[in-house]
Amino acid sequence: MIRTETLTGAAVTAVLDDLARLRISVFRDWPYLYDGDLEYERNYLRAYESPGAVVVAAWDGGRMIGAATGAPMEDHADDFAAAFAGRPEPLDQIFYCAESVLLPEYRGRGLGHVFFDGREAQGRALGRRFSAFCSVIRPADHPARPADYLPLDGFWRKRGYAPLPGVVAEFEWRDIGESTQSRKPLQFWMKEL
Repeated sequence: MIRTETLTGAAVTAVLDDLARLRISVFRDWPYLYDGDLEYERNYLRAYESPGAVVVAAWDGGRMIGAATGAPMEDHADDFAAAFAGRPEPLDQIFYCAESVLLPEYRGRGLGHVFFDGREAQGRALGRRFSAFCSVIRPADHPARPADYLPLDGFWRKRGYAPLPGVVAEFEWRDIGESTQSRKPLQFWMKEL
């Protein structure tokens, strides 16, 4: 039976290795094509040890099968502040809904809504006015794009999110088949909480 829980504080730290392994598995697929390793993941996930961070986790028995992360945007300011330069929303009013990962066999069961509900609730609890996330931008003719790929834009729009014109960040990771990291553009989406 699938159960979900919203984790903060020390409870987040306790699941970071499970989350790292899940991210490595799910993000290998399109559109991320991420060739991750546990050491990189452990360093990256330290941002979620902040006081305002949250992990909404889904479990099947003792196995983490999905999770979504979120944190105050200023916890990620080094990576994303430049993308918001010139925007009217102050970073300290934005809750960043970072990753959402779910094993393919568990998709279509409503867990995406649970993940957003939990992160948005954390943003509201912290007094944030906005919720934002970003999606990787890949060319439509990318050779690794599956023929049956359906972007999640419709799901995000139904939840009230819209892309922010010109608010594009860049983040580095190593794609499958690459020997070094390369920069990827990420489109920000946002809504008012």
